[in-house]
Amino acid sequence: MLKRVFVAPDPGRARLRFAVRAVLGIGLAVVVCQLAGHSLVGSVTGGLAALLALFTVTDATVRGQAVTTALLPLVGLPVLAAAAELHDHPVARDLTFLAVVGAGVYARRWGPRGHSLGVFAFMTFFVAQFLHATPGQLPELYAAVLLSLLTAAAVRFGLWCYERRMPPAPVPASPGGGGLARVTTRQAIQATAGAGFALVVGQLVSGQRWYWAVGATWWIFVNTTSRGETLVRVFRRVLGTVIGIGLGLLVAVPLNGAPVPTAALLAVCVFGIFYTAAVSYTWMMLSVTLLAELLYGLLGVLEPGLLALRLAETGVGAIGAVLAVLFVLPVTTHAITDAWVQRALRCVHAATAEAAARLAGDESADPASRVAELEQLLGRVRLSLAPLVHPLNPMPARKRRARQVLALLDDCAREIRGLAAVAADPVASHDARLAAACWRVEAAVEALTGGTDLGVPADRPAAAEPALAHLHGLERALVELAQPLRAPSGSPLVAPRV
Repeated sequence: MLKRVFVAPDPGRARLRFAVRAVLGIGLAVVVCQLAGHSLVGSVTGGLAALLALFTVTDATVRGQAVTTALLPLVGLPVLAAAAELHDHPVARDLTFLAVVGAGVYARRWGPRGHSLGVFAFMTFFVAQFLHATPGQLPELYAAVLLSLLTAAAVRFGLWCYERRMPPAPVPASPGGGGLARVTTRQAIQATAGAGFALVVGQLVSGQRWYWAVGATWWIFVNTTSRGETLVRVFRRVLGTVIGIGLGLLVAVPLNGAPVPTAALLAVCVFGIFYTAAVSYTWMMLSVTLLAELLYGLLGVLEPGLLALRLAETGVGAIGAVLAVLFVLPVTTHAITDAWVQRALRCVHAATAEAAARLAGDESADPASRVAELEQLLGRVRLSLAPLVHPLNPMPARKRRARQVLALLDDCAREIRGLAAVAADPVASHDARLAAACWRVEAAVEALTGGTDLGVPADRPAAAEPALAHLHGLERALVELAQPLRAPSGSPLVAPRV
């Protein structure tokens, strides 16, 4: 786990810049709230709004990110008002909270923007419970949210918009479907059911901190699709919380809300959340847990008993998520894996065709964009296969096949990157054998996705022919993929489509 965070590749220092900008933006938002005369509650609300704006907005283009950021208050402020107005009406408050959960997950069908707005809506309601917001505080909280979002936007789109110098990152859409066959519909029902369990049992555990259980269920469902992905996320959520609580006992409790060291540690936690999110959910949750403990210290309510309650409520939320994904319209790991692998294979073929066209002299062909898309798709494949390669997976045969699939897909990506690099060389020329090699790659992809037999790869060309060498390596990797993807029916890696 340590290696994954501190040795994980960070091309272009993207994660580092993401984290440093977050510390800067959130810190400035809190300072601006303080200078505007807001109370500690208002400043905390503003800081959390800035954190969400910088963390959850992931549109492919800078313009899209700006539009989504501008839409956040249109969703968040009405939810904040509802949470504050219903503070003394538990039944209506609980039903509204569950409605926000369901709508927030359902909104993911509209891509990154729907996801961002759904998360912001949920967290706005959650923060209102965290701070016990009342109607009388709404004007201050509104001002703090708007001021912080403006500050975060000024940092992101003005002071340090490093995305302007980068090509837009393709964002693969989730597997579709219709009605209850659509993954987002099933997830919305699952999340609402899991949150309902967490809300009821969480209130039995604590009438004051029950919302931690709902929050645990919600965040377990974020960025997961299948049953297996969610179960792995449950394990990592609980592990990160346990470690974070241990650190809280050693660090946050002794500090007891001392302003200067607490502010410094809060900055470290923010950096940790943003820097580790892409590579380790456990480390991200450790940072989130310690951040919450430090905020409770600032509010003057932190004590060891509260940390024990936090662990108990997290356990309740985890159980709610597990029950929901197992028994409420389950989405199997193999079904999701099949969908992402199929899309990755089709992208391999498209990238090959673009590279071949570029080598043939077509200046409009752009294999680089297909390579970027393939990297995104392979990231989704790795996420969907994570349950099968997890150390706690009790099925070694499936684990071996899953690792083989990942290794061969990585081989495909490496050959595609090499082919794209050759195609980008201005002195590269068209070779008549490229058409035949590309046809063989197309046939291999169609055989893998269609279930027909694959042929034997052609003999490896001479090393002096780099484009053909990459195509040969690609063809061989595709042929070798047939064995793990077509597992015996008794223990499938990828389920047959129905």
